[in-house]
Order: sequence, then C-alpha cells, then structure tokens
Amino acid sequence: MSHITHGLWRLPDNRRDQYTDIRYWTTLARTAEVGGFDAIFIADVVGTYDVFRGGPADALREGLQIPNNDPLLVVPAMAAVTEHLGFGITFSTSYEPPFAFARRMSTLDHLTNGRVAWNIVTSYLPNAARNFGLAEEIPHDERFAIAEEYLDVLYKLWEGSWDDDAVIRDREAGVYSDPDKVRYIDHVGRYFQVAGPHLSEPSAQRTPLLYTATASPAGIAFAGRHAEAVFTGVRGPGGAGPLLERFRAAAADNGRDGAALKIVVQAAVIVAPTQEEAEAKAAQYREHASIVGRFVHAGLPFDPLAHPEDRTVAEALAAEGVPVDALPPQVTAGTVGDFVSRVGSDLERDFFAVGTPRSSPTRSSDGWTRSVSTASTCGSTTASTRSPISSNSSCRSCVAEGGCATHIDRGRRSASA
Repeated sequence: MSHITHGLWRLPDNRRDQYTDIRYWTTLARTAEVGGFDAIFIADVVGTYDVFRGGPADALREGLQIPNNDPLLVVPAMAAVTEHLGFGITFSTSYEPPFAFARRMSTLDHLTNGRVAWNIVTSYLPNAARNFGLAEEIPHDERFAIAEEYLDVLYKLWEGSWDDDAVIRDREAGVYSDPDKVRYIDHVGRYFQVAGPHLSEPSAQRTPLLYTATASPAGIAFAGRHAEAVFTGVRGPGGAGPLLERFRAAAADNGRDGAALKIVVQAAVIVAPTQEEAEAKAAQYREHASIVGRFVHAGLPFDPLAHPEDRTVAEALAAEGVPVDALPPQVTAGTVGDFVSRVGSDLERDFFAVGTPRSSPTRSSDGWTRSVSTASTCGSTTASTRSPISSNSSCRSCVAEGGCATHIDRGRRSASA
C-alpha cells in the first residue's frame, strides 16, 4: 500500500488501494512507458514493521507495506502491455534458497525479453527472521556473507549451466536440448548445496541487471563485486558524492571499471500546469503526510510523540529504557522537538522540486542541481506520491519536455564472478 510516501495513500484521488487489481498495474505500466521512464522500481519486505511502539499496530493502520503482494507476480502483466519499460524487483537473499529464485528470475527475463532488474537486499526486519523460523535477525555482516554465496550459486546457474547453443529444437532428430551442453553446477558451500543443472534455458540477459541499496562497509564491498547500479537515499549537500566514490573504489578493487557503476538517488517531484497548482499539490501532500509512518518505517526504538518537545532524545531514550547508543550521538544530543521537525521535513531536501514542466522549480531545486552535479549521479528514482494519478501528471510533463530516460550499458558476466 505505502512505502516511501507515508500517509499519502489517503489523498482523495489516490488509487493505490487498488493494488490488488491487475488493471492498476497495467495502467501504471502504460503511463510510465508513455512518459519515457526507464523502469518501475518495486520495493518489498518479507516481514512487517513491528519495532516502533513494540508491535505491528501502527504499520497496519498506516498501510506501511502491509498488506502487500509479491512484486514478481505483477511484472508479466506490465510487460505484456509495454515494449521498452524495465522492471526493478526487490528480493532478499537471506531466507529463500537460490535455486528456486534462479528459475523465477529467468522466467521473468524470458517473459519481459530482458527488461528485468533485481534489487538485491538481505532483509533487515526482525519480524522477517521470525517468519522464516529464526529466533532473531541474522547478524548484518553474516547476511552479506550469505548474499555473497547466493550470488555465486546464481552465476553458476544463470551463466554456467547452459551453453548459448544448448537448445537446438531439432524436430527430425527428436532432440530439444543437447545434453553435452548442459551441466550440473555441483555447488557445495557454507550455506548452500545446489546440484543443478539450471531448469531454465538461457534468457535474454541470463543474469538480470543487478541493483543494491546499501551504505554499510559490508554492503559497499558487496556492491563493488556485484552491483551495476546503486540506489541511495543519501541527502544533504554533497552527501551522494563521497558515497559514490566509495562504491566506485570498491568496484575498482575488484577489477571492475568503477566509472561504469551507476548511482541513482531518490527524488520527489511535484508537477502541475501552473506554479500555483503545484504549490497547492505540495500543501496537500504535507497535510496528508504521516510522521508516525516515518517513525514506523525507520524502526525507531522510542516514541518521540510521547515526550515533551524540549526533552533531549537521550533523555527520552533513557525514560523508555532504551540504550542511548541505539541512535547516533548527533541525534541523541538534540531535543525531541528538533528531531520530529527534522524527520517531518526530510523528504523536502536536496532532491525535491515543486513547479511546472517549463519553469524552474521552487524549493530545493538549486540544492538538487548542486548535489547531482557534485555526485555525478546517473539518474533518480521518483517517489510515487499518488498512484497512478501522479504518474499521469509527471508523464505528461516528461513527454512535453522530451522524456525521462537514461541508459545503462552492460556486458556478459562469467559463471565464476
């Protein structure tokens, strides 16, 4: 129901509550393709947000990624009504085995004719771990160790199990696939044992375009070995630039061309035919935005709304019996009021603009230009504030101004990557 745009499902003309209707997705896909967008990027979780206030009640009230459906299953419908639009799908390496996922992703790559990307995540919700039989979360760095072996298995299946010319479809000889060109992978590792062979014949990409969304040392090292594009929500003057350099250095350390690694920032764009209409839209968004939704999404270990505004965050944590090091020192030193205000205005920072298709947008557009230039970013993922109406409005603007597309060139991976 809701992800980055907390509370905005309540907007009067939002249709996000129709997400269970396949026509919602086909309309969204057609609209995005008409607007010249590269892809639709779908976030996902396999647990509910139940840290804030000690349970899932607020997540359920807010519609914060619950209820939700499997994002992989809506892709074929969107692909069937489009020709060029790509689809970025989020899937975790922590809980489901790689062999089954390899076939699902190859199937999507076949059905989309090579228009699918995978946003690799390791899952950070405590509830997700409990849903898959674990008492607690897998430690952060171990999750990336699992992901490392997960990718190793997938490369062997996608890239090494079938030769390009294994499928011959010789009707006269009665041979569909040449058995000499299909092989077991016989992977035996710390976390997985997979015999193979891969069940799917080679698809258009074999390995889909690989995304990551991370900023931790382990995550950056992982991205340096595998990612072709990195999504980041980093904000603040020059915030994305240093992070990009760390990603590119990690890629270079692994013998890859660091300059080829693309970084994509999160952006919020409010567009209307006139500046006045755009400002009115922005005001409506602020009215409906949910601060509680942001706290839930952040997994905040305390409730700022239960404390006086002049109390420090450190004092609030202590009052709730939460260790003061649960949050960074720069946060705990400030007041609760300042913290709530900062979180409430977080969306309206560097990559945020309000305006018309032809005018210079107001708000943080100067910061946007400066940050994008400094970071050498390669594009942006636009937050969907209302669906699919927001896409219709934005896409009309994009068509009028020449489209929104960018491109990522990529080469073939090896099975031993």
